[in-house]
Amino acid sequence: MKTIATHRPYWFFFSLFACAPSTANATDFSDFTLEDLLEVSITGASKYEQKQGKVAAAVSVISRNEIKAFGWRTLSEALNSLPGMYSTYDRQYSYIGTRGLGVPGDYNSRVLLTINGNRVNDTVYDQALIGREFQIDLDLVECIEFIPGPGSAVYGQNALFGVINIVTRSGASVDGAELAAAYQSPQAAKEGRATWGKKLDNGLDILLSASGYKSKGDNLFFDYGKSGISGIANDMDGERDKEYFAQLARGPWSFDFSYGNRRKDDPTADFLNDPLVPGQYQQDKSMLTQLQYQDKFSDDTLQLSGRLFSGRERYTGEGHSSGEHFKYTGSSDWWGSELRLLSTALRHHKLMLGLEYQDNGRRDQTLTDFNHLTDPLKNANITGSGWRQGLYGQDEWALSEHLSLTVGLRIDRNSFTKQTLSPRLGVIWQPTSETTIKTMYGRAYRAPNAYERDYADQYQTANPNLINETIDTLELVVDKRVSPSLRLHGSIYQWNMQRPIVQTTDSVSGLLQFKNDNDVNAHGIEVGIDKTWSGGGRLRGSLNYQTAQYSGGVTLHNSPHLMGKLNFSSPLPVTGLSLGYELQSYSKRETIINGTYSGGYVLSNLNLTANKWIKGTELSLGIYNLFDKQYSQPTSDSNWQNTIRQDGRQIRLKAIYRF
Repeated sequence: MKTIATHRPYWFFFSLFACAPSTANATDFSDFTLEDLLEVSITGASKYEQKQGKVAAAVSVISRNEIKAFGWRTLSEALNSLPGMYSTYDRQYSYIGTRGLGVPGDYNSRVLLTINGNRVNDTVYDQALIGREFQIDLDLVECIEFIPGPGSAVYGQNALFGVINIVTRSGASVDGAELAAAYQSPQAAKEGRATWGKKLDNGLDILLSASGYKSKGDNLFFDYGKSGISGIANDMDGERDKEYFAQLARGPWSFDFSYGNRRKDDPTADFLNDPLVPGQYQQDKSMLTQLQYQDKFSDDTLQLSGRLFSGRERYTGEGHSSGEHFKYTGSSDWWGSELRLLSTALRHHKLMLGLEYQDNGRRDQTLTDFNHLTDPLKNANITGSGWRQGLYGQDEWALSEHLSLTVGLRIDRNSFTKQTLSPRLGVIWQPTSETTIKTMYGRAYRAPNAYERDYADQYQTANPNLINETIDTLELVVDKRVSPSLRLHGSIYQWNMQRPIVQTTDSVSGLLQFKNDNDVNAHGIEVGIDKTWSGGGRLRGSLNYQTAQYSGGVTLHNSPHLMGKLNFSSPLPVTGLSLGYELQSYSKRETIINGTYSGGYVLSNLNLTANKWIKGTELSLGIYNLFDKQYSQPTSDSNWQNTIRQDGRQIRLKAIYRF
């Protein structure tokens, strides 16, 4: 169930440093200086290319080289390397936490996830899939752009705490065929991938890929709390995943298609189902397509962009409660279009105007009780549809050589809530070529989704009176290049969320119900460093302090006050190996169910890569949770457990053959 709850203050220690963007192309960056790395362009902040120093946000970019260097297996693992971000895993889904708010079980509805600019969040739960359930193999990712803070001025719905844009590889960057295979212990996980990509003589760029994953999982001991049951969930942690991706591009046209089918067995008896009963699972089938056109006119002073898109999500969950067999489904279908103009005809101005429309043709939810198929009180069939539309504009105005102003505004309407305005303001001052100071303000919103607004069964009642939750954010960012190989970073921010949507107990019916709650206020600070060496080594890290409280002074659940991140990568001379090592530290977090704390912990991961031992072959050895740390993370109030035990040491061997 989705809920925001409480957390008490905590002191914790860690040392080292801050996030810095890496790069966004397929080049080998081992010989690049830090200055080169910071000159790459991103598209996720304003939907057009910008240098990172010109973006009115504390943007971070994770390159494909970093994904390989550290052996990250999921999008969630990659995001955890960034400042202020953390995740929670309940052995079903991974949930994002950022800037002090990380609600277990909220389906990541307050962060917008896109693939090549195409919205992934579905129309029933607003869910962003970031774990193994993400529908693209991480080997196909060129870079991950994370733009923290409110993004509704450009994107509209869901972008309260940031936008994550996944940029995929091209056929030209693959330039041939790739076969990949991996094995991980002790989960007995096997995975494979076949990819082919090429840019043909006629200019057509093609990328085709298929991936598969199968894991037996762990046999873990669980205490099922108030049920009075405990025991080992034998053969109940399995996972299966299939992914397909296709991309075509020629001239101003491009098309991409992605599909994922992931099923995860449930050893924890989520939603307070019967413990230790086999066959309980959750499954997601996700499909996303878009056709894009982009070209320049009027001596390259006018850029026209247009796209048609569609998506589909099919969620299925099966469980047993009090001996009865239940099945839950959530079905989303959507399609839409977007048209955007970008003009540089007016001196010192970069003007953008866009119009977006999305038709949510299907927003259906069902509950089936196989033991009482004809009982209307124990079955539910909730159908729905809707639409949303937005008109947005932005002006990036160079006031002088060293000072620029970004002003943006989006007006959104949808089929359920009133008109919403999302403004954006950023001032960027570069007093010297080595120093950048950014001051930003933004407002973002999230409309209640179909699950929160419409779902009703014998345990939960609907609430058609829910209204939008909004967030206002202020941030000051300072970047200082001490030398071509050393960058310092600092950020101070505060945010206020009005009318957050939380799940509570209805005083009239006694059933669960989503309602708008009291405001939440937060502030935080992050500092860091990014250092490169001429031999190809790189160090980046972050130290974050943050606190988030309700307006009455009660702090949030699952909100660590202090986090530290350290990432170091380097070639190892003579050996032909490259090293990737990361260290992450998190302070304790208060749990939802009984208000106790899950302990703070420090994790180490090590990855060794050899790409020169065998011609055309890349070998890697990843050791995750290197020191076998035993730790747990808070769960939502739909679990029996107060915390969920996380994986111990895991070892993965992987080989990629290119020809």
